[in-house]
Amino acid sequence: MSTLNSSGILHSSPYSAVSPSLCKKGTFMSISKSRTTNIPLPNLQTRVFGDELELGRDLIIKSLTGTLLKKQANTIRTGRDSADESADSLVLAKLYAILEAVADRVEMHKNIGEQRKNWNSLLLSSINTITLAAATMSGVAATTAVGSAPVAALKMSSTLMFLAATGMLLIMNKIQPSQLVEEQRSATRLFQQLHNEVQTVISIGHPTDKDVKEAMEKVLALDKAYPLPLLGVMLEKFPSKVEPAVWWPQQANDSSHKTGSKSNGWSSKLEKEMRSIVEVLRIKDEAEYLRLGGKALKFNKLLAISGPFLTGIAAIGSAFVGSSSHIGFLAAMLGVVGGALASIVNTFEHGGQIGMVFEMYRSNAGFFKLMEESIESNMMERRENGELFEMKVALQLGRSLSELRDLASASSSSNEVEDVNEFGSKLF
Repeated sequence: MSTLNSSGILHSSPYSAVSPSLCKKGTFMSISKSRTTNIPLPNLQTRVFGDELELGRDLIIKSLTGTLLKKQANTIRTGRDSADESADSLVLAKLYAILEAVADRVEMHKNIGEQRKNWNSLLLSSINTITLAAATMSGVAATTAVGSAPVAALKMSSTLMFLAATGMLLIMNKIQPSQLVEEQRSATRLFQQLHNEVQTVISIGHPTDKDVKEAMEKVLALDKAYPLPLLGVMLEKFPSKVEPAVWWPQQANDSSHKTGSKSNGWSSKLEKEMRSIVEVLRIKDEAEYLRLGGKALKFNKLLAISGPFLTGIAAIGSAFVGSSSHIGFLAAMLGVVGGALASIVNTFEHGGQIGMVFEMYRSNAGFFKLMEESIESNMMERRENGELFEMKVALQLGRSLSELRDLASASSSSNEVEDVNEFGSKLF
């Protein structure tokens, strides 16, 4: 029966359809019968079914393996992405904390600047009022009859008022309120500039720990350059040597950071141009403001000494008003004229804000020093695109690109930078 079934299957197989001529021959039938009788049908079906199972199992294993690998890769990628997002979030949080601190400092320096501006105006008016009142009393005492009671009262009152004006002038000349106001103005402007820089870094996106470190260093450098307290950390108002103001963190030159192999918009021509600009700024602009600052410092020092000296002389003169004819006349002259001159000197010094002028010159010299260091640093490290940096330098100096290049070429063609007829900056 199995033989019949197998022969039936064989006749219905594709082999019989492909080669019918062979089926007519007896040899083919005998070969087919001998082969089919040796292979039982259940074993053939079991073997085919087993092969199909093995093939299906392999496919399932491969599919499961691929799925697991994809899930593992996605998990790793997701973990890395979440770690990166966590790091970026931490950096952003630090930058926002710095931003809040900088905004707070802007407000503090602004308020303290207004307060010290009031100090200057109130102290100036008060000291001048006291000085002129004392001089008037001294003059009235000189015209009053000698030995009368009003003379002694006027003499004592004018002397005490002159002494009070002398003490107040010594304190005012020591702290220089107008110079303090200019310091707070500069600090407010620089902290506002730093606030804008941090906002720009956040807006561009992808800030790094290096950005956080640089922002922190700039905040601390500004705190050191423009301290808020007066006692102990106040800037010297009459330094022995005039130096540019420094409000940026000092960085040591490191040749390992040099990226000379990468042009980044830099060329030998641009480097030569920037070197010429640095020389002009150092020899012309910075030196000029240091020279003017030195003159303002000397003049302010002379006025700061003259004011208390004149009020002190006036106090001595008012004490001897009403004495013998020669001494009384000289004492009256010292009291009245000394008081008048003291009020003039005081008005010229603090009303003219000579201390503010000195601080302004010092800050301007610091601005040019910062530009010099920035240009030299960028030429070495090439962190910023050369063409973009050239445009920034031109804007900071109030020049167009063509004017900046003309200045550099004029400096290069001259034997000495002093021979250049113009300064680097057109702003101030």
